[in-house]
Amino acid sequence: MVKNPNIVFMGTPDFAVSSLLRVHEEFGVKAVVTVPDAPAGRGRGLKSSDVKVAAMQLGIPVYQPESLKDESFLESMRLLKPDIFVVVAFRILPEVLFSMPALASFNIHASLLPKYRGAAPINWAIMRGEKETGVTSFVLNKGVDTGTIIAQETTNIGPNETFGELYGRLKHLGADLAVSTVRLLCGDSEVVVSQQDDSSATSAPKLFRENCALDFSKPAHEVHNTVRGLSPIPCAWTTFPSGRIKIFKTLIAPSNTLEPGHFCIQGGMFLVGTATNDIELVEIQPPNKKRMLAADFVRGYRGESTGVLS
Repeated sequence: MVKNPNIVFMGTPDFAVSSLLRVHEEFGVKAVVTVPDAPAGRGRGLKSSDVKVAAMQLGIPVYQPESLKDESFLESMRLLKPDIFVVVAFRILPEVLFSMPALASFNIHASLLPKYRGAAPINWAIMRGEKETGVTSFVLNKGVDTGTIIAQETTNIGPNETFGELYGRLKHLGADLAVSTVRLLCGDSEVVVSQQDDSSATSAPKLFRENCALDFSKPAHEVHNTVRGLSPIPCAWTTFPSGRIKIFKTLIAPSNTLEPGHFCIQGGMFLVGTATNDIELVEIQPPNKKRMLAADFVRGYRGESTGVLS
């Protein structure tokens, strides 16, 4: 049993901060590794990662190597004599690094592996209409999200739950799993791991703007799942007669009166046809305007009440 493990935490975005806070609270974190500060915003000033900001507030030393293979960085890690690397939403670690800890290097991934390996597991699980998902802790290896599974926690996905809402739940579920995984690794009994079944693997590649364009020739439930899987970021979109419109929230309407891609604005509603039922747009961002309820947009709309989205 290891009572006071030397833990190094590696992560970048907000999703990883909850895990950093919980692991530090329970065990103490010796050091944090994150990405270098990068230009951001209109002024292009340097911006620190969310993990770095949290680590600085906690008084934890921060390392920001340009390369994870840099010898001076690797020597710094060796001097820490790490027992465990906890990795959450970070880069792919080279073998020289992930093999360094005395106990293990493990990752917290926001899916039930082997499903949704890749950069955007939460988005794709919703977009594909999954009814449940979860978080997985696994031992790092040379592959991407392919290591042996240590533990998993499962949660249901609501029928109208968005990426943003599920993200908020999973980051806390992941933090709990990070803590319980450290306890397992530091315990006095051997950790039982399981191999992933590659034949059941699905991918969750990074999302780009072209992935976010809505296809109204698909059934209503697929359009609805795509919208909520991309809300609030990177956000689904389509082209309205006056320009691109972002769509944050939809409902599947009981009606089936419109041709796919055709819209109708009347009775305080903004409806679009699909291959099955019509879709009601509930929350949108019209061209050159702020995000708003579709009902507010309809109230002030003076254009054509029918037409085609592209």
